[in-house]
Amino acid sequence: MKLLVLHQNFPGQFKHLAPALAAEGHEVVALTLQKVPATTWQGVRVMPYAVARGTSPTVHPWVADFETKVIRAEAAFRAMRALNAQGFTPDAVIAHPGWGESLFVKEVWPRTKLGIYGEFFYHPHGADVGFDPEFPSTDPEGEACRLRLKNLNHLLHFDVADAGISPTHWQASTFPEPFRSKITVVHDGIDTDAIAPNPHVSLTLTPQAGEPITLTRHNEVITFVNRNLEPYRGYHIFMRALPEILKRRPNARVLIVGGNEVSYGARPDPQRYGNRTWQQIFIDEVHPRIPDADWARVHFLGNIPYQHFIALLQLSTVHVYLTYPFVLSWSLLEAMSAGCAIVASDTPPLHEAIRHDETGRLVNFFDVAGLANEVCALLDDPAVRQRLGANARAFAQAHYDLKTVCLPRQLKWVRAVAG
Repeated sequence: MKLLVLHQNFPGQFKHLAPALAAEGHEVVALTLQKVPATTWQGVRVMPYAVARGTSPTVHPWVADFETKVIRAEAAFRAMRALNAQGFTPDAVIAHPGWGESLFVKEVWPRTKLGIYGEFFYHPHGADVGFDPEFPSTDPEGEACRLRLKNLNHLLHFDVADAGISPTHWQASTFPEPFRSKITVVHDGIDTDAIAPNPHVSLTLTPQAGEPITLTRHNEVITFVNRNLEPYRGYHIFMRALPEILKRRPNARVLIVGGNEVSYGARPDPQRYGNRTWQQIFIDEVHPRIPDADWARVHFLGNIPYQHFIALLQLSTVHVYLTYPFVLSWSLLEAMSAGCAIVASDTPPLHEAIRHDETGRLVNFFDVAGLANEVCALLDDPAVRQRLGANARAFAQAHYDLKTVCLPRQLKWVRAVAG
């Protein structure tokens, strides 16, 4: 088969699928907006393209998001036209439609099948929007209108896409019928062989002041991981639990991974917070309630190389994962694969993976005291930690393993899309 993969930040969610298709002998081409030279990566011919303009500064704010997607869709359209002129006609296009690039696939290849990645469909109620009353919309009356237009990109894809794939049942459930019935639920997959418990793991921290600190499984380590530290992933709740946790656990080290940007939701309101990042806002809030000696046991690691991230999970005594009702993070399933004892928010995306007191412990997202109590209770109980971690790993292997579960199902889905 000839296959085209569309993803703004290729490989993204297709980092395992695209090379696997190439390994099967298919001709696989990928289009990306990343500024990289044209190359061949794991058998996939990667071709960059560029947008011709930016979003209009005076466009109505409700349609700015859609204009950005149309700009990217046009750029991808012209890149696909160039491929077509070279004689490349794919049997199927596999795309992440979130940035709009696949809107005009059928204008280039009307008979080509289109399969799209169904990550999330926005709703004014019952999901992420309005979930956290601490951060209300700046335009609550117009929020539903804005979201309806934000979903325009999805709605236009429903008319042209032949099939969808979604990583979790809850994320698939956010999509409306009739397209929901076209979605197959298959996770991107976790390499449970590579991410496995390691009793001999060690990790050396290099503080800005003082001597390097080497941690092993004999240390008490609490881990918290986000791509970026922000409210959508419960960073503010975790930080507010720290004063009590540090007070009750005088030997614990807290390792926090994440950047200073915003992956989801809005940036901090400068009128309310000045020019501070989310990370700094909640450091400023809780640091005055934490003695300096205890604060020295809190380590902000920023974004770390993947091999160090795996070591951090293997090192973890208790891992905390919190999220709004939104897209489920790979890091949670990676923590399960590593055999972590997990305390997680009792929000819908978690319910497929974390079963209370079986594969982890669930706490109300907003219950700061409850989070502190659950973390401390697990730190006090090695037998329960061992049971939860072993169950979590077994669940990850059974439901999310890349090689035996997810990748075979993804390949089957692509073959079905291509007909």
